[in-house]
Amino acid sequence: EYEGDRDAEGQRHGFGKARLPNGDTYEGEYEHGLRSGHGTYRFKNGALYTGNYLQNKKHGKGVFFYPDGSKYTGDWVHDQRHGYGEYLYANGDTYTGEWADNKRHGQGTYVYKDTGSKYVGCWVNGIQDGPAELVHLNYRFKGRFLNGKPLGRGKFIFDIGCEQHGEYIQPVQVKEIEKEEEEEDEPPLPLEPIWKVSEITKLTPWSPHDDE
Repeated sequence: EYEGDRDAEGQRHGFGKARLPNGDTYEGEYEHGLRSGHGTYRFKNGALYTGNYLQNKKHGKGVFFYPDGSKYTGDWVHDQRHGYGEYLYANGDTYTGEWADNKRHGQGTYVYKDTGSKYVGCWVNGIQDGPAELVHLNYRFKGRFLNGKPLGRGKFIFDIGCEQHGEYIQPVQVKEIEKEEEEEDEPPLPLEPIWKVSEITKLTPWSPHDDE
C-alpha cells in the first residue's frame, strides 16, 4: 500500500507513506520510486530507523533502534554503520568513535558500564588493536593492544603519582606429550598475556606511539 506523491511516470516521488508486504512501514521522501532523502522506517520486529536514505539504502546521518534495546546514532554509507557514530549497547556499554563496514574501526572510546572503565584508542575490524589507554577508577594502563589483548611495552599510571613500567608477554603454550590412544583434543585456548614489571618511576611522558 502507498499513499503519497508520484512523478510523471507514476513512480513514488516526493513525500509518501508505504506499508511493505512483510509488514514493515516507511514514511518519508522518495525519488523516482526509491527511498531517498529523510524518512522513518519501522520494522515489524520492533526495530526502527530514522534518518537519511539514498536509493533505498541508509546513507548519511541516521539513528537505528535495535529490537534488543541497543541504539546507533551516526553516519551510514550504503546501509552500513560507516564514519563516526555512537552505539549504546543493550547492557549499557557505549562506544563512540569511528566505524567501517558496520564494525568499530579507527579511533574510538568504549565505556564499560559495570566497572566504569574505558578503552580509548585504536580498533581494527571491531577488535581492540593498536596504541591505546585503558582507564580504570584510580589508575590507567597505557600501551599497545593486539587482537583485543595488551601486548608489548606499556605502563600503569597510578593516581598517587607513580608509574609501573613493563611489558605484556605472550606465554608459550606447553604441549603435553600425547598418548596414542587419546582422541583429538580441542585446540587450547590462547593464554592471557602476562605482565612483567621492569621499573617503577615518577610520572613520565612515555607513550605507545614512541615505539612506532
